[in-house]
Amino acid sequence: MPGIGELAEGPLHAAVKQWLSRPGDAFEVPIGRWVVDLVRADGELVEIQTGGFGPLGPKLDGLLDQHRMRIVHPVPAVRRIVRVDADGVILSERRSPKKAGVLEVFDKLVSFPSLIGHPHLVVEVLLCREDHVRAPAPTRSRSGRRTRDPGVRHLAEVVGRHELRQPADALGLLGADLPTEPFSTAELGALVGAPVVLAQRVAYCLRLMELIEPAGRRGPTPLHRLVDPRRP
Repeated sequence: MPGIGELAEGPLHAAVKQWLSRPGDAFEVPIGRWVVDLVRADGELVEIQTGGFGPLGPKLDGLLDQHRMRIVHPVPAVRRIVRVDADGVILSERRSPKKAGVLEVFDKLVSFPSLIGHPHLVVEVLLCREDHVRAPAPTRSRSGRRTRDPGVRHLAEVVGRHELRQPADALGLLGADLPTEPFSTAELGALVGAPVVLAQRVAYCLRLMELIEPAGRRGPTPLHRLVDPRRP
């Protein structure tokens, strides 16, 4: 019989939980007011978050000061779109043109970037090969509006993992060194290969982690600069 919380979890969440598990771990453990996805034999609390980090706020507020916690966030490094009929028979499959990667975690970190560096917190990003299983094709509602099945995410393979323990670890996710001269958000996006909206969230997180700081303007464009780690 499924444990507390298991009935509501999706296949990706369940598969990642099994992939992470080690001998002696326990699933769906009540701790105070909350239920924790996985508790390690050494006492570490593991939360698997496939969506935004915002809902974790109350749980972190209640548990983080007394417990070591790890947030595990899977991102699709490679997506395969699989369309199935009502009986689950595969009709088509193709590789998604959408590119994703470890930078996607910044889209979620905007909820609490300043917590990175807390002595009890680790954020781990899993790069995955995923199958997104969807209905045969978009349909139309009674109003004539086109609707698309968002699909269900399934884990095929974990191909990489990255940990954030200290703010400086965030710089290692960028895939490039930040320039020593002031730079704009658009220039940051071009440097790390991120669209403008994601680059804005990267810059926001780096600023609250005190890794970059405002550096005036170039015309109407705000600029940032890397904080010198040697500066008192």
